[in-house]
Amino acid sequence: MGVTHYDVIIIGGGVVGTAILRTLSRFQLKTALLEKSVEVGWGTTKANSGIVHSGFHSEPGSWKTKLSVAGNRMFDQLCDELDVPYERNGMMMVARNEEEEDILAHYHEQGLENGVEGLEMLSGDETRRLEPNLASDIIAALRAPSGGIVAPFELATAQAENAVANGAEVHTGVTVTDIAHTGSSFAVTTADGASWIATYIVNSAGLYADDLARICGVDAEPIIPRKGEEYLFDQRLGRVIKHTIFPVPTPKSKGILVIPTAEGNLMIGPTALELPYKNDVSTTAEGLEEIFSFTQGLVPGLNRRDIIASFAGVRSGSPTGDFIFETSHGGKGIHLMGIESPGLTAAPAIAELVRDMLEDAGLSLKAKPDFNPRRPRVIRFKELSDDEKEQVIQDNPLYAHVVCRCETITEGEIVDAIRRGAKTVDGVKFRTRAGMGRCQGGFCTPHVVKILARELGVSPLEITKRGHDSQLLVAEAKAFLQGGEPND
Repeated sequence: MGVTHYDVIIIGGGVVGTAILRTLSRFQLKTALLEKSVEVGWGTTKANSGIVHSGFHSEPGSWKTKLSVAGNRMFDQLCDELDVPYERNGMMMVARNEEEEDILAHYHEQGLENGVEGLEMLSGDETRRLEPNLASDIIAALRAPSGGIVAPFELATAQAENAVANGAEVHTGVTVTDIAHTGSSFAVTTADGASWIATYIVNSAGLYADDLARICGVDAEPIIPRKGEEYLFDQRLGRVIKHTIFPVPTPKSKGILVIPTAEGNLMIGPTALELPYKNDVSTTAEGLEEIFSFTQGLVPGLNRRDIIASFAGVRSGSPTGDFIFETSHGGKGIHLMGIESPGLTAAPAIAELVRDMLEDAGLSLKAKPDFNPRRPRVIRFKELSDDEKEQVIQDNPLYAHVVCRCETITEGEIVDAIRRGAKTVDGVKFRTRAGMGRCQGGFCTPHVVKILARELGVSPLEITKRGHDSQLLVAEAKAFLQGGEPND
């Protein structure tokens, strides 16, 4: 069987790679995305804080500033088209002394220079009128109402789904091991020995983008792996804080934050620990202590006992402090490196920049007359009115079976997630929130495994938590999964 030739291959299925794929799916091109994990969005995106930044943090004129300010303005339409949870909740950088207040003034001026709309300086009393649960010693705040929160994993999957619906291809579980240029095209070799041929490539491989760039002859400085731990609170706290709360930043990061999530939880973190390696996603007692102690100074009413989950991600720290865009082979290879915060915010604008770079390098872009920017709406049973729930159940009785009690997630939602591309327990979890409640999957995981096995047509013993070597079951569990139904 012959090797398929693509116009463009994108390597890396995070929120940036999938944004690029969706943007290119607007044109009459043959495109494919290669992702080494079994699901898209499982690298840095999976542990992203989900903040849509306003743009006052970054230096004027930098790529971070230009692309995050532009990207921020694209999120309302983007998330409406893709039916992704998103909210402009605003953000505040707070000060607890005069020295920090002077720093706020600097960021206020910088934000105005960057074109951030609606910025305002608030006194301590004005700040607490908006956020009464903030610490009493906060004397001022810089408020940016254009800041927002989004579900990052769902954004990545939604972009991929919409791109596929418009003719693009997504291949997961595919690890790129080599890239060779043969004169007119690239031969991309993967770990399974397959060869993928493309006229253009886009290297959006996150933490590993520097490695791939060097294979292509780019003199790339090493990416700085920077681990961040984060801790998630039970939804029963509600919106103790409405804005995303920032301290004044450090040289390495924007600091430890208090973050409302688009899904209704509160989250604290991250840390910023530079590592010599790229795969340490462990959480630690020291990380928890650092984060919780610091955020007590921002929101003193938080209780450690309300934490229900911890996780960590490794960011692609930029050696230059800014996003890096390099090219190879006359511009036909594009390499994105150091796409750290605010990379999520910048993602839709990065996608348009890459589109323009490809066109400048000779790619012909002819618009598809039938491109559909909208992803089919997702039924989120918990959010429906009683009348809507009754109608949904009449249409599909699987929505009457609540599988995840903590989050009120139904079998119908889980089946829909699998048909949209979920292959693992975590794939279902991140698409539907089944297993994200207080019991963290203690009740629903066996039922999710059973539904996955049934829908994928495999043995329950083959179902994994996150792919590869993460099997959940041994043969003795098979008897349970051969009988019973959700809610038994």
